Amino acid sequence: MTPQPTADPSDTTADPSGTTADPSGTTADPSGTTADPSGTNTAIETVFRIESPRIIAGVARVVRDVGIAEELAQDALVAALERWPCDGVPDNPGAWLMATARNRAVDLVRRRENYARKLAEIGRDLSTVSPPQEPADPDDIDDDLLRLVFTACHPVLSTEARTALTLRLLGGLTTAEIARAFLVPEPTIAQRIVRAKRTLATRNIAFEVPCGPDREARLGSVLDVIYLVFNEGYAATAGDDWLRPSLCEDALRLARVLSALMPKEPEVHGLTALLEFQASRTAARTGPSGEPVLLKDQNRARWNRMLITRGIAALGRAGTTSSGAPGPYLLQAAIAACHAHAYTYEETDWSRIATLYGVLAARSPSPVVELNRAVAVSMAEGPAPALAIVDSLLADPALRDYHLLPSVRGDLLSRLGRTTEARAEFERAASLARNERERELLSRRAAEQS
Repeated sequence: MTPQPTADPSDTTADPSGTTADPSGTTADPSGTTADPSGTNTAIETVFRIESPRIIAGVARVVRDVGIAEELAQDALVAALERWPCDGVPDNPGAWLMATARNRAVDLVRRRENYARKLAEIGRDLSTVSPPQEPADPDDIDDDLLRLVFTACHPVLSTEARTALTLRLLGGLTTAEIARAFLVPEPTIAQRIVRAKRTLATRNIAFEVPCGPDREARLGSVLDVIYLVFNEGYAATAGDDWLRPSLCEDALRLARVLSALMPKEPEVHGLTALLEFQASRTAARTGPSGEPVLLKDQNRARWNRMLITRGIAALGRAGTTSSGAPGPYLLQAAIAACHAHAYTYEETDWSRIATLYGVLAARSPSPVVELNRAVAVSMAEGPAPALAIVDSLLADPALRDYHLLPSVRGDLLSRLGRTTEARAEFERAASLARNERERELLSRRAAEQS
């Protein structure tokens, strides 16, 4: 599954900024337990949701098997659920979980018949507190999360399996949530994930960031999954919280690392620029109670100018290293830059955004790209021509349950004065939305139609 830019509900329920709001949902409770009255279980589940990708990556480096690593991370969670309610939450709960999982991983390795050879290979990994050392090889990198991404994106796996596995391990999404993203039955996704883990184990795939042609062969999938992880943090489509900042931070850090690792790849810089621009808006995208703030209502003084500057620099590097037609990430970064350069909503160059979306639609055709282009056209030319574009998408099966389609249509109808129809569209959008904050926003917009 190749990720496509989707509308962002922070801008009249559609932001033609090039970012995605991946309809895959947030992480469900990994333990299946109910929080105790003291809130300890809630704290455990929150910490695990944040730390699980790092724990799985760190343990996978020891056991060289992502399936076993995931199981050991879950074992650490169970241990926390047993001990923390009695002993209290540790000062550094993430480190406690990591140490517990890694110690169990070491015990597992020691129990294997070839434990001596394995322990020799992972000697420095036995320390649970030592910080990573700078790699001696400038073309190598000591980053467990990036190793996890590249391992899960190995070409022995299908594209669908790579993305599903990485979303499961790095994004923490449940099987049901990934199934919604793929628009396929949940058992299909479950089988893909199980088979992917088994394939990586039986083929003895190295847990590494590969070099040379092998790295280049996996690059497209790696960029896609980093993008999807960022999107899940940027606009979660299930749960009570609209943002998951830790996922955005992980994805942005990985993109920056990849930019340093592959400085001649324009799409790497394009993705980094896109994420820098999108992350710059984080502080302004929610109100005091966590409610979404529309793009036109955001206080742009709260946009992070340092991240915007970094985005501009990354976009410049993408341009200087590109020798052919711009790729989809470079185009989306250029769209996001249009917003970043506008100090007010009214100053936004919507005509250029609409043009860029036209180029993106030709480069990577998608009904979601067309939906975003319709929003840009509505701002540049008016709601009537945009409504014609949206109406042409109504029969597309890929958007049948996509809540932003009726949301965008409702906004256009409202601007045309067709408030009764607009109310119905916003109500349908609210019924399809899985994120509680988004549902409240859409319900409020429906109530405003009169």
